[in-house]
Amino acid sequence: MSDQHLEEQEMEAEALAAIFDTAFEIRSSEQPFVWAVKLVPVDCGGDADEEEVANHVMVKLIADIPLDYPEETLPRLELEIIKGLSLDNKKELLRLANEEAEANAGMPAIFAVCEAVRTWLADNNVKGLDDASLHANMMRKAKEVERREAQASQQFESQKKKEEMSQAEKEELEVRKRREEGTPVTETTFADWWDKFSAEMAQKKEDIRAAAAEDCKDKKVANAAAIMEERQTGFQIFSDKAGVFNLEKLEAAAEEMENDTSALDPEELGVVDQELFDDDDDLDDLDFDSDDDDEDSDEEPDI
Repeated sequence: MSDQHLEEQEMEAEALAAIFDTAFEIRSSEQPFVWAVKLVPVDCGGDADEEEVANHVMVKLIADIPLDYPEETLPRLELEIIKGLSLDNKKELLRLANEEAEANAGMPAIFAVCEAVRTWLADNNVKGLDDASLHANMMRKAKEVERREAQASQQFESQKKKEEMSQAEKEELEVRKRREEGTPVTETTFADWWDKFSAEMAQKKEDIRAAAAEDCKDKKVANAAAIMEERQTGFQIFSDKAGVFNLEKLEAAAEEMENDTSALDPEELGVVDQELFDDDDDLDDLDFDSDDDDEDSDEEPDI
């Protein structure tokens, strides 16, 4: 025995207690441990009355845990019949439990064993399994045959549905299979792929070239239209430069002058000195002929 075995066993016991709650029992808390689990077909959440009505068969699984379990030794299993089972049923269940333990050798196996036993109980949750009379045995055998026939019919229907798979599903299955397996690369398959790839790439290039040409054409037309809208006529250019021929501007300026009453505001013009214009005597003193005489005197006499 090692500390590792003890730790694994204690951890498994904690897990079983968390799963089965009050249905799990530790009968020996010292090594070798002994665990017991009550198993029923229908879990009624701890309601004893409801559990009694819903379940016609019940057992308790007893597990004697060896010191070197689970790595080296299998648990020793036993069954206690609580309700509704015969000795033959007990033998069958015990054989099933041991087979499940062997299938999980080397690892914690008690939960897997419990699930296998509980599944059997759920499939056989009927009254009278503990009746050993001839009539009861005949009835049980008849029900077992009926159950097996139902299972066989279910399997047959499932197989029939698979065989009736539609053509589309078959094709899809083939495609998936090819994707998983892949296509072998040979000279022929590569040549076929290359031809298809080259054709696709050439078509893409042609589509891109056509789209670019169409886009360029649309842009040129739009730019030409914008230029023509903004372009001035020869008359407009000449009128703007000469100014005198721009009748609209001249009329607008004249109208602005007429409406502008503040243009002749005396305060802005200032005060006019009338004395500058009243005295004409100063003009008489001016000798306009003296200038002519001076000009004549400057000329040289003829010799």
